[in-house]
Amino acid sequence: MSIKNKLKSYFTMDDEYEYIEENDDQKEEDYAPVAAKQKRNVVNLASVQQQNVKIVLCEPRTYGEAQEIADNIVNRRAVVVNLKRLDNIEAKRVLDFLSGTIYAVDGMMQKLSSETFLCAPDNLEISGTITESIEDHVDYNKGW
Repeated sequence: MSIKNKLKSYFTMDDEYEYIEENDDQKEEDYAPVAAKQKRNVVNLASVQQQNVKIVLCEPRTYGEAQEIADNIVNRRAVVVNLKRLDNIEAKRVLDFLSGTIYAVDGMMQKLSSETFLCAPDNLEISGTITESIEDHVDYNKGW
């Protein structure tokens, strides 16, 4: 092969591939099942992000720490709050503040014990209940 032919083939981009022509007679209906199959394989990114769930344990000593707890709830983390180190007045203020935060993010709060609460944002579902003593389950009409 001469230099002239090499340069010509290099710059003209002659392909040595065979081209296969497809029939354009196929209707769009033939492609519909393929499109339907492809739609089933689409994954919602919101559902993937919900799998990363964190639970934060907090034991505030002052009312000022309620803001940090609320920030965790707003950032879609569940928080277990132990109020044993607070006096009753400050504990009530913290609960009031957190209940407002929970309402704002459409979450829910559940009492785990007399001074422990679970605060969960809307991406976490809470099911079941915890009772403080066996007396809550006693049915006095049946004797047990």
